[in-house]
Amino acid sequence: MNSSLNTRGANVNVVHESEAQRQHARVKIPAKLRFIDASGTPLMARVEDLSAGGLCFNAGTGKPLALGQVHKGRLQFVIDNLGLGMDVELLIRSYDRQSGRTGCEFQNLEPQDIATLRHLITSHLAGDIVTLGDVLATLQRDNFTKARKVKDSGSGMSVFGRLRAVVFSAGIFIVGLVAFGFIFKSVYGLYFVSHAQAGLVSVPGMNVTMPRDGTVQSLVKADGMAAKGAPLATFSTSMLDVLKGHLDEDQLQPAKVEELFGKQMTGTLTSPCDCVVTQQRVADGQYASKGDVIFQLVPRHSQANVEARFTYRQFADVHPGTQVNFQVAGEDDVRRGTIVSSTSLNSADLASDIRVQIKPDAPLDSALAGQPVDVRSDRGPSMNWLIDKAMAAGL
Repeated sequence: MNSSLNTRGANVNVVHESEAQRQHARVKIPAKLRFIDASGTPLMARVEDLSAGGLCFNAGTGKPLALGQVHKGRLQFVIDNLGLGMDVELLIRSYDRQSGRTGCEFQNLEPQDIATLRHLITSHLAGDIVTLGDVLATLQRDNFTKARKVKDSGSGMSVFGRLRAVVFSAGIFIVGLVAFGFIFKSVYGLYFVSHAQAGLVSVPGMNVTMPRDGTVQSLVKADGMAAKGAPLATFSTSMLDVLKGHLDEDQLQPAKVEELFGKQMTGTLTSPCDCVVTQQRVADGQYASKGDVIFQLVPRHSQANVEARFTYRQFADVHPGTQVNFQVAGEDDVRRGTIVSSTSLNSADLASDIRVQIKPDAPLDSALAGQPVDVRSDRGPSMNWLIDKAMAAGL
């Protein structure tokens, strides 16, 4: 027993019979081979044995065939008293100089030729009679299947190939993710977001008007700041306009009227509060009528609001108390606010637009007065909405 075990341990070159068996079965089928040797001489030989991978024939000892050469030939079979020819290319693999026995391997066989050979060999081994109809039926059907997929598809790829495949897959995934996000955002904005037609920052302001007909000369500094009682501008008006309605008949003589018309009276426009001059409506030296607005003022520490205009179809989305998002032109941050009032632009027209006033959650600088604003009312599901739904369901 011990010697047997030692013998087995020493013999490591044991090969199983399944590893050394022939790849193709050889059979002796009556067939002839016509081929042309290297010198161009046509030869006819009897096939000694045939397999799906090659054949063996006796080429004689007169003209030896060189190993590795490829010769064109034609296999001929007789089936139902009819000749069946098959063009083949033969690679010389072995040659016995004493007996002339030559072993060849088929090269570049067509699928139909392979199917015909396998049918002839299988029928011969099974002892069946080969008929011409069987051969035609074999040629008509598809005798080959697709190759099986390799499970480890990346085993034959290089490191660069794998990296390229991973990068390509990641790129496709990112493009798909971006496309999905864009579509989701577009659909969400279409069904759950209401956009205002127009919006601007508004500040409760004051107007300084012209007390009499005349010309104006501004005194406002470059920064536009004006303290309460500070002079804003001077105006000049005709003395005749000042005394109009207070002259008697003696003073209405033509010479007296001409004299009064030539005289000018000056006055000063003062600021009613600590304000910022947002706009001068009448240019310096320009004539203005009584009551015309000369300056528009905004109190320094006043709270700026946002006014926006929505369509009447968005009535349910812009009622007082609704939270909205808005972005002032020139700013990157999105602000939040609450609608405090909602009125119609024209009470006589039921289909008119709706103007809303929005109070920002954070103070808004009054210097932004007049800046355009993009206002959005988002009525889609949010985290608070989901939490309220979950608590209502008892989760």
